[in-house]
Amino acid sequence: MNNFQFYAPTRVIFGKGTECQVGQLVSEYNGKKVLLHYGSGSVKKTGLLDRIKKSLDDAHISYVELGGVVPNPRLSLVREGIALCKKENVDFLLPVGGGSVIDSAKAIGYGCANDFDVWDIFEKKNQPKACLPIGAVLTIAAAGSEMSNSAVITNEDGWKKRGSNSDTCRPKFAIMNPELTMTLPPYQTRCGCTDILMHTMERYFTNNGNMELTDNIAEALMRTVIHNALILEKNPNDYDARAEIMWASSLSHNDLTGCGNGGNDFATHRLEHELGGMFDVAHGAGLSALWGTWARYVYKNCLPRFKRFALTVWNIAADDTDEAIALKGIEATEQFFRQIQMPTNMRELGITPTDAQIAELAKKCAITTGNNLGSAKVLHEEDMKKIYELAR
Repeated sequence: MNNFQFYAPTRVIFGKGTECQVGQLVSEYNGKKVLLHYGSGSVKKTGLLDRIKKSLDDAHISYVELGGVVPNPRLSLVREGIALCKKENVDFLLPVGGGSVIDSAKAIGYGCANDFDVWDIFEKKNQPKACLPIGAVLTIAAAGSEMSNSAVITNEDGWKKRGSNSDTCRPKFAIMNPELTMTLPPYQTRCGCTDILMHTMERYFTNNGNMELTDNIAEALMRTVIHNALILEKNPNDYDARAEIMWASSLSHNDLTGCGNGGNDFATHRLEHELGGMFDVAHGAGLSALWGTWARYVYKNCLPRFKRFALTVWNIAADDTDEAIALKGIEATEQFFRQIQMPTNMRELGITPTDAQIAELAKKCAITTGNNLGSAKVLHEEDMKKIYELAR
């Protein structure tokens, strides 16, 4: 077991109708003028935005709006949000949506609270000293951004997708009503379930020591996501399954499933960031398209963990060699992705990168990670290139 710090200050308000408490909550955190930040407009069509506005009106809190967030949220809209907040003297940010909307709000909060260009944070040229306070109304269970210290933004200049971690951006509160996820297209639900799994798997596959209690929590979370994702394939309006997935989303990325584990791997995530930046693919689908190839490339270097994963998450029989058991666990994971109609390679994802694009993806990933990526197996640029090639 390794030393660790666990910090999860976000207040969670979970259950039916909880979005109607937003005005009271913003008041408790001294918000006087709010930026309502959202995506394509589904929050308007479902009536959610109107309910939130009424709650803010009832609490005598003024607000301005900025919609238009897209998957792989764009730096250009972040800059627009920063300018709007400064002009309108906004003092509280309220993203209404999923991880892309929350991440965009976090970046806006950075840009308003620091005296340097916000992209410097994502390029690791500067560290944020502060962030405007944020409260989140979650509509997509996936990224876990509602309780995490992470934000990921895409810069259209060079199509660079970069992440940043800072406790200053952790939301003050997160409103989670599982009913709000019932209007999602099936594809978004599937991508979300994949991302949730990956956030724990990235922490689980490590070569630098583990903690038994954390392992048990991680394994239970993964089994829960798998079980309930399959329920939602048959009945997308199952409230209990939606609730299990939504809570798993938050716990999977608030660092709970990595406590005491010696180093987060996050290789699949970093490889996907470059893929998402270049081809603008859905994050969860990009992850599933790469994971199996990554796993087969590294499993021999992390064999005890892959064997345990097969035994405890997939209930593979312990009647074969360690290597065979590990491979059966990888195959079971890929079969699950197929069951929820997620891709297991780039062809199924709908992209066919050229050799030149593969080389560019690997080079960008190597530069961003200091040519030293992963914990299950440390990857360098040539390894990254091989994984991309094998995943085509």
